[in-house]
Amino acid sequence: MRRLRVAVPLLVTSLLVASCGKDEPPAPATSSAPPPVTQAPSSGAPTGDPAAVAAAMSDADLAGQVLMPYAYGSDATTVDKTSAAGNQNLAGVDTPAEMVAKFHLGGLILVGFTAQDPTGSTNPATNVESPQQVRKLTDGLQAAAQQAGIPALTIGTDQEYGVVTRITEGVTALPSAMAAGAAGQPPLTEAAWRAAGEELAAMGITVDFAPVADTLGPATNTVIGSRSFGADPKANAAQVTAAVRGLQSAGVAAGLKHFPGHGHTSGDSHEGLPVVAQNAQQWTTQDLPPFQAGVTAGAGVVMSGHLDVQALDKGTAATFSHKVMTDELRGKLKFTGVAITDAMNMPPAMKWPAGEAAVRALNAGNDMLLMPPNITAARDGIVAGLKSGTLKRERLVEAATRILTLKARTAARPDLSVVGSAAHQQAVSALDAASVTVLRGACTGPLLTGPVTVSAAEGREVARVNLVRALQAAGVNVQAAGGKVIHLVGYGDKAADLSSTAAVTVMMDTPYLLASAKSPALLATYSSSKLSLTALAAVIAGKAKATGRSPVAVPGLPASACR
Repeated sequence: MRRLRVAVPLLVTSLLVASCGKDEPPAPATSSAPPPVTQAPSSGAPTGDPAAVAAAMSDADLAGQVLMPYAYGSDATTVDKTSAAGNQNLAGVDTPAEMVAKFHLGGLILVGFTAQDPTGSTNPATNVESPQQVRKLTDGLQAAAQQAGIPALTIGTDQEYGVVTRITEGVTALPSAMAAGAAGQPPLTEAAWRAAGEELAAMGITVDFAPVADTLGPATNTVIGSRSFGADPKANAAQVTAAVRGLQSAGVAAGLKHFPGHGHTSGDSHEGLPVVAQNAQQWTTQDLPPFQAGVTAGAGVVMSGHLDVQALDKGTAATFSHKVMTDELRGKLKFTGVAITDAMNMPPAMKWPAGEAAVRALNAGNDMLLMPPNITAARDGIVAGLKSGTLKRERLVEAATRILTLKARTAARPDLSVVGSAAHQQAVSALDAASVTVLRGACTGPLLTGPVTVSAAEGREVARVNLVRALQAAGVNVQAAGGKVIHLVGYGDKAADLSSTAAVTVMMDTPYLLASAKSPALLATYSSSKLSLTALAAVIAGKAKATGRSPVAVPGLPASACR
């Protein structure tokens, strides 16, 4: 079949609407005015109905549309020797733009490696530095798609905030999902995520793989941890709904993850295949509600988890399970958007060659394959599957149609001036202020009198300095030494990282470690962002009340000492 040069418009006259066909309710008002809009690069090639466009594609173009790899390099067309070598190993090309053109890709994910990131093992490249650089990169990628005469790209990233945050410099940093769960006010969550969506849209990102819809089970589940809104499925459902509405009201598709639920296991799918041993009733009442809520709210994307959910399909990773990705997600939840795999370079997906894994994931019901370890092998495996009949063309056309439909629903981009704006800072600060939790200590007035000294576990100097500055701005006398100690701990810290002499201990991640702390005052921010620490300083100084409640149970401590 001849190769058809096609394009799907990147712009539409309305904001992203629900993939499941439901109208989006209006987002709560924020203090921001409508952001200025700039037009993104778009192709002048023919347009058409997504189903018709997909049906007219060649086998190779269909295969390209269902791929969303990562690439090396922070620029679309100019990369250093190391990045070029990485791209050659991954795709047989030097630059991200050449990767788009060679494979007629449906999308590309922007990635970044940081040491304290539970997903870091799947991110060997880092191609995000600043909002300006990301915008230049995404403009270059879309220009490459235009020049190749293919539909505009779906550009995704994992901007969950908290411990999994790809773009950190210059953006308005939301607190972790668990902080929003502690605040317990979905309207604040929605406003904050609308701000996040506007900033992502301004940078040219069309899909955010967030929110995490997993209900947190055991405290030993550190791979999800504070990425979850908490342990209460009903409360989580409300938070997921709010986050989806906020993101999508800004024109960025929300990506629920990790279906059918990564919260009730201590295993890490970045290392092996975790077993979720709940029975069917437990899964239905604990894990399902947030995903159902997110689908109902109109989430454009659902990400599968590499999980052995024994109540649904024992022994089979959910990503490769037709029972999970088709019978449950499509049949019971009525999801009609884009189903995307978790990273295909993770161990549970690497048990097969890249081409075979791609066919298996598509046959299970996934529409898009995230981060294949070898792009050529994945593409060639899909084409071979079409030729052999192990993969039906109608399944691939269906997948491409959903992807093209999602692309056509992406809104126009705001100008970069919205990134880090005062209005966004205000919206996110309100959520941070509502999340601070006192689990032990006074609930009114200053928590400490006299001079204070801020200490922190190793590796937390940035957070320590930010708190020092916030306390000083709040009128607290901070000394380098000799004051009453406020001690900070966070993600990955252990009992040995606590201070036995601290007057106040603050946990900037899941609050479980506070059960081992001896301080007279115990607080949780669930997050180490600058705005979270500013909110903490106001509570310590007695200028604000801590209204948060821990969304997970901490042995021996109340959800809040103050309400």
